[in-house]
Amino acid sequence: MKRPGIHFRLLVTAFLVISLTAVTLGTIGVKMFHDFVQNRFEERFEFLARYLALNSELGILIDQRSILSQLAENLLSEEDVARVFIYNNADEPLAEASKVIPGPYATVESPVRLKASSEESQAFLWVFPSSSSGESLDIIGKVKVVYSTSQINRLLKIITVRYLWLTAGLAVLCLMIFFFISRSLVSPLTRLAHTARKVGAGDLQRRTLPGNIPETREVSLAFNAMLDSLERGRKAVEQANQEMARQNLLAEMGKFSMMIAHEIKNPLGIIKSSFDLLKKDPADPSNSILIEYIEEEIQRINGLIEDFLSFAKPAKPSFRVVDANGMLRDCIDRFGRMDTTKEIQFKGHIPEISCLSYLDPDLFRRAIDNILKNAVEACNGCGVIFVDAACMDEIWRLDIADDGCGIAENMTDKIFNPFVTTRAKGTGLGLAYTAQVISAHSGTIAVENRNPNGARFRIEIPREPKMIDLFDMDEVKE
Repeated sequence: MKRPGIHFRLLVTAFLVISLTAVTLGTIGVKMFHDFVQNRFEERFEFLARYLALNSELGILIDQRSILSQLAENLLSEEDVARVFIYNNADEPLAEASKVIPGPYATVESPVRLKASSEESQAFLWVFPSSSSGESLDIIGKVKVVYSTSQINRLLKIITVRYLWLTAGLAVLCLMIFFFISRSLVSPLTRLAHTARKVGAGDLQRRTLPGNIPETREVSLAFNAMLDSLERGRKAVEQANQEMARQNLLAEMGKFSMMIAHEIKNPLGIIKSSFDLLKKDPADPSNSILIEYIEEEIQRINGLIEDFLSFAKPAKPSFRVVDANGMLRDCIDRFGRMDTTKEIQFKGHIPEISCLSYLDPDLFRRAIDNILKNAVEACNGCGVIFVDAACMDEIWRLDIADDGCGIAENMTDKIFNPFVTTRAKGTGLGLAYTAQVISAHSGTIAVENRNPNGARFRIEIPREPKMIDLFDMDEVKE
């Protein structure tokens, strides 16, 4: 599972921070607004109650209920006032008025007091008893106002919804602004990663745009400078490798020239001696043996030169879809008809089903022939060669084993190197050529000794086209 990138993480973090901040500020703001409006609303009705209590003083003193009823009716004309009550100091109702309005309801009370500076009020003080402390009681009644809070609740609800929408809109706006800021910060890093992938895929000339942000611009310029340095280093390494390859080639050519001179010297000596004998007595019947010697040595020289040319300048492979199992059966059948394999038995298992693989059948047949030829020589022309093939989902596997003398332990790691041979007349190029062909097919080849005797060669090649150009070819033909 792919992990979220920096851009996504920044957006999620910003969303959480902005949302939490908006919810917190919104909650605090709505509560403060509710408290403010609620207090002002309650203060309004407390003022009305005090106003009614102030105007009801005279009516209570003279017990004029018609005046008190008129005052209650007047207050009832105020919006949201549902009921009005006026009581004397004995909590007896003196006046009452009401109207039907939707609830819920709240109640506010206010005492009716005597005015200390009023002469009329002072005249009635003897009517009211004194408290136990001797102080005169100036409360002569009270008023009660019942009012509806539906209007204020509805107003608070509307304001709350609008405030929440405003807060959400501001949060979205902040998130969008942060999105563009975050993208401007992450885009240079994304371009940098894209350039790195392209360079890793082989586009060594790709460079990233510096951008406008100073920090990311500095990173991009440093990255481009690193790529330039790597490119210079790569070219220097390539030049060094080419020079090393040239030196190795000259060394191998010198080594091979010495080997060719050594290998050709003996056949040429035999040919010269045979011709000298032929010239002395051309009519001698035994000259046919000398002629056979000459032909054999000429074939030996010709084979030596052909092996050298095949290894030094191999043919360009032509890859195409081939039945690998069918190709192997044809190769075994053809090899089995040779005179040198009359005493050899071929055993093993080659599946009858087709195993379509992408390879060059001509080069591969010759590579297999080299291994079979090596096995025949290891058996001294008489023995058993085991050939087993297996077709898997991604690879084709081939095992070729013999019951010959095997390979010396100190030679198994070098058997595929050029000019490495254990035979007196061998050139050491056959298995090297085979390894070259297998590598050109992106395959592998390995060798091991069998128990109790003999050797086994294992070849594995991919069935899909994954060629590695080890033949210095300009193109691959399908």
